[in-house]
Amino acid sequence: MPPANVRVRSAELSDLDDLVALEQHSFDSDRLSRAQFRRHLDSDSAKVLVASTGPHRFLGTAVLFFRKRSGVARLYSIATRHEARGQGVGSALLDAAERLALRRRCRALRLEVRTDNPGAVRLYERLGYRRIGHVVGYYEDGADAWRYEKRLAGQAT
Repeated sequence: MPPANVRVRSAELSDLDDLVALEQHSFDSDRLSRAQFRRHLDSDSAKVLVASTGPHRFLGTAVLFFRKRSGVARLYSIATRHEARGQGVGSALLDAAERLALRRRCRALRLEVRTDNPGAVRLYERLGYRRIGHVVGYYEDGADAWRYEKRLAGQAT
């Protein structure tokens, strides 16, 4: 359960500096650039979510992609501040992402996760994501990924 004062909302252009700072803080490689975040903030096919405890106290972010005529949304990236891990921030972001995907009439949400990230794997599996594939050399540094999918509530199975 996230801390009581955690709020998930859509990111805005004024959040750009904080989004980039959290990305730099969270990842050693495969980082989203400032230009990529700006493009995603302006896109109809992407949505950037932030979890925060105040106007600019970001605890985490999630980036989702949607394709026209596809019933599958993609969680492209999720990042949580190191000091906020284990406090339900990731769960809150995933819940918001799933609700958004349902509003966009998606039947499933897919994602990739590093095979060497057991904490994230446990989170996804605990929340009902099912491993559907393995991608060799998926990440910039050559690390492999697991591909996961979750059928969303209210959709046919």
